[in-house]
Amino acid sequence: MKVAIQGERGSFSHEAAEKMLSRCTVVPCARSAEVFDRIEAGSVQAAVIPIENTLAGTVAEHADLLVTRDVFIQAEYLLRIVHNVIAAPGVKIASLRRVLSHPVALDQCRDFFRRHPQIEPVPFYDTAGSVKHVTADRLQDAAGIAGRQAAREYAGKILQAGIEDDKRNFTRFFLIRRLGPIRKGQKLHPVSPKSGETRMGHPFSNAFDAGYKRMIPPKANKTSIAFQVKNLPGALFKSLSVFALRDISLSKIESRPMRGRPWEYVFYVDFLRGDDEPARNALRHLGEVAEFVKVLGVYPAA
Repeated sequence: MKVAIQGERGSFSHEAAEKMLSRCTVVPCARSAEVFDRIEAGSVQAAVIPIENTLAGTVAEHADLLVTRDVFIQAEYLLRIVHNVIAAPGVKIASLRRVLSHPVALDQCRDFFRRHPQIEPVPFYDTAGSVKHVTADRLQDAAGIAGRQAAREYAGKILQAGIEDDKRNFTRFFLIRRLGPIRKGQKLHPVSPKSGETRMGHPFSNAFDAGYKRMIPPKANKTSIAFQVKNLPGALFKSLSVFALRDISLSKIESRPMRGRPWEYVFYVDFLRGDDEPARNALRHLGEVAEFVKVLGVYPAA
């Protein structure tokens, strides 16, 4: 199976992909949009994307793409993030003057730079990419911060392991696939059962309809959705009440601004139910009170 990831081989996304799909061929992509393009075009069968980190929060671009693209979440995985200083063979930590990595990784290793004031943190496009760069060019005064997978991938030497400030550092990854069989020229978007019309390109999407049921894996007990409320008093209260009335537990809720719609927001919700009658009824009810609803995925909780 070909699985797209954003970033280089040896990245945390690469590690997560091999944990989730042990026999897969990883296809690195330079940009997140390319990952989703490849899924929709069918050049890969799936993708593994980071969606949330316990310290850095939600990966905003991926959250936005989940709403606008024809993909479906089928699994999640929690990966413990361990940052390591990795350099070319023969380099000593005392000779380092620069350490390169993704800005999020650098921010999660502040204590290391406090202990080594002579070392400058340098933002780079990717954790694994930083190791690829310093080992390929045999830099003697620079290293990268990345996971062990990057050291194995690019024959780097780990100078110091586990330098992250917080050991409870986890990233949540999604396994996503193309949403159903899409014929050429067809956009697979079920419409709102209330109006029969799409709105803003994001219509009501019922993951429990027959066309979606085959996308739901066995033992699925968690659902991710996105919705927009109407600009009316109590609209958010009414939207959330559809879950409270059915004793459905929400494990996450947050809002994101809508691109191109100033001061309008999309709410992202995870709730702890799968393909069952209370969840179906809650989604139908939500479709009646919200401006739009999209089911992003139904999957087994990690």
